[in-house]
Formats: sequence, structure tokens, C-alpha cells
Amino acid sequence: MTSPSDYRFSETHEWFRLEGDVVTIGITQYAADELTDITYVEVKPKGTTIKPGTPIGEVESVKTTSDVYSAVGGTLIEANREVGQDPSLINSDPYGRGWLAKIKTNDPSPLKKLMDQASYDRKHPVG
Repeated sequence: MTSPSDYRFSETHEWFRLEGDVVTIGITQYAADELTDITYVEVKPKGTTIKPGTPIGEVESVKTTSDVYSAVGGTLIEANREVGQDPSLINSDPYGRGWLAKIKTNDPSPLKKLMDQASYDRKHPVG
């Protein structure tokens, strides 16, 4: 499975999709596969101010708990309630229904420094 071509990817395995001034964040298929069965998701509350490089929440699996980081700053405007109720959506559909949060940003420029799809998939191939 290749990663979506219109997303950007961090070294810590988050993906970012920019639509206007809203950035949707999730974790990559590679990260979901490495974590195995995801059992719990927690995202900071709506209205939280997020600074670039800080956690927006965490994902817990049978193996470990991992923080999820934002590359951009802004205001958290939505957390995916569906994933909160069914964390396995991250395993089954990390680039679709398994998204975690949306942040309204006034500076999307940090996304330009992240990997594109080809670079990420070369570095982290998924079986």
C-alpha cells in the first residue's frame, strides 16, 4: 500500500493533509502496522492551542503508547469521535476514517519541510 500522494509525512509517522487553512492529522499505515492492535485513542479537547512540534494526543496499542505530534501550530477544531469509539479504524483505514484531529492554522509553511509520499514510502515501505 502506498501513502496518499497529497499528504505530507513526519519522521515520527504522522500524516498531514492541508485543505485551505485546516490541517487534518493522523498516523501512517507504517505506524499503525508497527503498533499492531490499537486499543485506545486520546486527542486534546476542541479549542486547545497547539504549538508546532507538540503532542495533540496519544495512541495506545497492545505494544505501547505513542504520542501524536503536530507539525503546525493553531487551534484544534475537531477530534475524530468515531476513532475514540473504535480505535481499530486507525489499523483498518489510517488515511481515511482513521484520522485523529483537525487544526486550524495560520501558518502551514512547516508542512513544506516534511516528506512527500514518495520519500516517505521509500524510507518506510508497507508490506
